[in-house]
Amino acid sequence: MSGGDMAKPLLGHRSVEGDPMAPAAGRTIGVLGSGDFARSLAIRLVCSGFKVVVGSRNPKRKAGLFPSAAEVTFQAEAVKKTDVIFVAVFREHYSTLCDLADVLAGKILVDVSNNTEINHHKESNAEYLASLFPACTVVKGFNVVSAWTLQSGARDGNKQVLICSNNQEAKRTVAEIAQVMGFTPVDMGCMSAACEIENIPLRLLPAWKIPIFLALGLFLCFFTYNLVRQVIHPYIREQKNKFYKIPIEVVNTTLPCVAYVMLSLVYLPGVLAACSQLYYGTKYRRFPDWLDQWLQHRKQIGLLSFFCAALHAVYSLCLPMRRSHRYQLIETAVKQAVEKKMNIWVEEEVWRMEIYISVGIIALGLLSLLAITSLPSIANSLNWREFSFIQSTLGFIALVISTLHTLTYGWSRAFDENQYKFYLPPTYTLTLLVPCTVILAKVIFSLPCIQQRLLRIRRGWEKGRYVKFVLPSATGEYSSGETSSNV
Repeated sequence: MSGGDMAKPLLGHRSVEGDPMAPAAGRTIGVLGSGDFARSLAIRLVCSGFKVVVGSRNPKRKAGLFPSAAEVTFQAEAVKKTDVIFVAVFREHYSTLCDLADVLAGKILVDVSNNTEINHHKESNAEYLASLFPACTVVKGFNVVSAWTLQSGARDGNKQVLICSNNQEAKRTVAEIAQVMGFTPVDMGCMSAACEIENIPLRLLPAWKIPIFLALGLFLCFFTYNLVRQVIHPYIREQKNKFYKIPIEVVNTTLPCVAYVMLSLVYLPGVLAACSQLYYGTKYRRFPDWLDQWLQHRKQIGLLSFFCAALHAVYSLCLPMRRSHRYQLIETAVKQAVEKKMNIWVEEEVWRMEIYISVGIIALGLLSLLAITSLPSIANSLNWREFSFIQSTLGFIALVISTLHTLTYGWSRAFDENQYKFYLPPTYTLTLLVPCTVILAKVIFSLPCIQQRLLRIRRGWEKGRYVKFVLPSATGEYSSGETSSNV
């Protein structure tokens, strides 16, 4: 590749005194392999100022795929010209390199391979490579970086390269190469960490699985509940076909329920954690595993809550666009004309809807702010107090406003017996249970007597812990004793 950013090194490579990257730049690096990753690796190495020698079994056929500055030759010739070699071949092809064992002796081999499944083999690829070439020093690295990232460079954020090896000097050499290429090397320890490093690229949203299943479970529950109330009930009791409501209206009734409950589930584990600390009188007692996992997934739960709330807003805007809605408007107008009703203005309903929509917009705006500050690029620009204020204080305010949004939607209909279909209460009354519990607990925790005790516990105070004290004796001398800190 020529021209553009790819033709320019990411960093300058002049030998500067005290620059730890200067010795790495300009050295010769070997690459064994001619696949996509090997080509991307050769391109980035060349653009970073390295001399690259590519070893291939068919050098004449593969030469056109690599930059002109890179030398493409046979594998044995490439190995002889460098001390650091990137092994960019699949694990099943490692055995084809056994003929090079003699010339590879004493070299640093950088294993960049990945598996197709997590823990597919008992030992990691890097450990397997080390067992085939015991005279070499094997370093695991660059497997978490994609071929696209290698070609585009580390321009769109901090790109980490995880490195592990049993040889510290070899790790330092590979780390210097990674730095010159514009990446951030991270030392993951000895070779036993290679298995974990190789599993990282194979994981699909590991922190999102539980929140996504939770959101889907809530959606199915509320969707079924609304389907029974809005579609099945009129079909059985009144023989009315309202199945047309399923794609939009039933879904739009379900989404705010999921968003509202998910938002309350962001703050419920904090309430449970505070109750645990107050009960045991210490912050050093470990939470149960389920609560610990819950606390760690609050960010993902909050983002899914915002996603459902945003979908609810879009669905609500689309409600008047439905053909069924137009038919209902015309039918209502004709019915009123027949009955000669000239004024259908209901002041209470007008105010209810105005407040309902206004509060909903404010709640969605606060949820948007919470979602934006969850992004690493935004969160890193905030100090801890600012981040805590937005995520905790404003988040709780968003929960309160969402509760007002729900209450104004329900208004007095919770006391109307016609709203209970199959004796089932309106859906919004069910969604109020968890959020109201969280709000009530927050109000109780804000009481001075409880707030001060909780603050003391979080600063290290423990119930039942004994502390030393010193008292003057009758003779004027001081004597020491012990008392419980909760006295």
